[in-house]
Amino acid sequence: MASIALARRTALTFWQKMNLGMAAFILFGFAQFAARGLVDYSHAPLEFHLHGMLMVLWLALLVGQSLLAGRGTMALHMAMGWASVIMVPAIVVIASLTSLAALSGGLVPPFFTPAYFLALVHVSMVLFAVMVMAAVVLREDAGWHKRLMVGSTVLLLEPALGRVLPMPLIMPWGEWLSMAIQLGVVGLVVRHDRRELGRVHPATIAAALAVVTSHLVIEIMARIPAWQDLAAAIVHG
Repeated sequence: MASIALARRTALTFWQKMNLGMAAFILFGFAQFAARGLVDYSHAPLEFHLHGMLMVLWLALLVGQSLLAGRGTMALHMAMGWASVIMVPAIVVIASLTSLAALSGGLVPPFFTPAYFLALVHVSMVLFAVMVMAAVVLREDAGWHKRLMVGSTVLLLEPALGRVLPMPLIMPWGEWLSMAIQLGVVGLVVRHDRRELGRVHPATIAAALAVVTSHLVIEIMARIPAWQDLAAAIVHG
């Protein structure tokens, strides 16, 4: 009986598997991109390095928090969780500065227009921040908290997918394929909800809506003349 109890304590929960899997995929997406020689880190602006460091730290915090919660170490989990209140605004600001540096430095992928790229970064980051902050506010409700955190990480899959999928060959459908894959990940939570709850949790629906909203708003913003003018002004200094 003791061995069974130990096995249950050490086995990964569904939420731990989700967070570990998504974090590993994001790291793989960027690592393979660099390994293929498609990015020159030695000449990248400082903002790029700060952005990369912050995101790696965030993924480490995400996985660490998930492991702590799964093992019942809630006091430490909650104490460390307050780091997100500091990190999320920093992540949003540095991501914004990174996108501006990319635009002004001519480092935007050629299959994105400047307006699309500018919208992509800012819309994704704002929705990511909203979901994480909502998860912090609803931290006493484990059902909402876990699902909102997973949903925020699903939004972070987009840049990794952009480095794994053959975007130059499949645009303009690449972003819609990314959305479909992200919704497929949310679908894993839907399946878990139905097994465990017999219904789909409202937070899971919120996560799916956030993914769809992100892509739709990006597409709309990229077509607004004023936004296009702003992106062009950044490109030309």
